Amino acid sequence: MAKRAFEDFTEGVAFPLPPYRVTKEEVIAFASEFDPQPFHLDEAAAAKSMLGGLSASGWHTCAMMMRMMADGFLNDSTSQGSPGIDFVKWLRPVRPGDTLSGTVRVLSSRRSASRPTIGLAKLAADLVNDRGETVLASEYTVILLTREAAAEQAA
Repeated sequence: MAKRAFEDFTEGVAFPLPPYRVTKEEVIAFASEFDPQPFHLDEAAAAKSMLGGLSASGWHTCAMMMRMMADGFLNDSTSQGSPGIDFVKWLRPVRPGDTLSGTVRVLSSRRSASRPTIGLAKLAADLVNDRGETVLASEYTVILLTREAAAEQAA
């Protein structure tokens, strides 16, 4: 099967994200390395925090979303990366034991005027926990090769 190219990222197209199970061990390991705040590391301290219990770092949640996007559609596309994120909102705590799922929707797309072999697609991603609560919302742009450019690159 051919990889998804820029032409496949038209307004309204949605890509489901595969489920991701969050474990206590990974929450603590990520926080220990990158976001060592008490509510990400210690259950007793987390219970006393405004989060009301141990929760994943927002940055960890972004990393989990990235994995879900890579497995869901990016690794099967002509993605060339992203120039950045427009916004990310952490709407609810992500808890150990949660199973995350989500959807990425194409908001708009356009071919590059200066580099016609690439296109830019503006995407919106939403992650939900297994209770149906939205835990993360974000928008960003992805750069994709056109079908023709991908074929030339493969040759």
